[in-house]
Amino acid sequence: MQRRAILFSAPSGSGKTTIIKRLMEYFDCFEFSISATSRKPRQGEADGVDYYFLTPESFEEKVRQSLFLEWEEVYAGTCYGTLKSEIDRICGMGKVMIFDVDVNGGLNIKKFFGDDALAIFVMPPSIEVLEQRLRSRGTESEESILKRLSRSRKELDESPKFDVTIVNDDLDKAVEETRRIIENFIGNKQ
Repeated sequence: MQRRAILFSAPSGSGKTTIIKRLMEYFDCFEFSISATSRKPRQGEADGVDYYFLTPESFEEKVRQSLFLEWEEVYAGTCYGTLKSEIDRICGMGKVMIFDVDVNGGLNIKKFFGDDALAIFVMPPSIEVLEQRLRSRGTESEESILKRLSRSRKELDESPKFDVTIVNDDLDKAVEETRRIIENFIGNKQ
């Protein structure tokens, strides 16, 4: 049974989700690992597609039952994690697992998979560009943006712990560079 995994981590607003979406169109051997969260869905998000949306109580119960590979309280009262059942689901399909996780989650998943995982850190061109991207979304309060920026500064310091760092200053170039690195990792030219 195949257990190859590609982990994408980055500060919020770095473009990792956009890069992943582009790569998912290119590689047919990928299957996206859906994370669980205790937050409520945002407009347009669907349970079992974007996240597994759990109540805080249900999330805590799954933690007590050791059903998570990794989890973290990313913001006060808001938890995210990777359910072990997602690993089983994707391994059963024989696909390469793709993770879009926070920095700590990425490092924890890398420890679990070891050399069977490629850990990619998506770096914004600068903290100023990151702030501009977060503000242009128009989905968050000023308080939320400031929290994300504070966390982002700490996350940027973790980038050397990843296998590869991709600077997303030009989206097309970042996608192409990432695609080449992944092809080398999985040894499967598409």
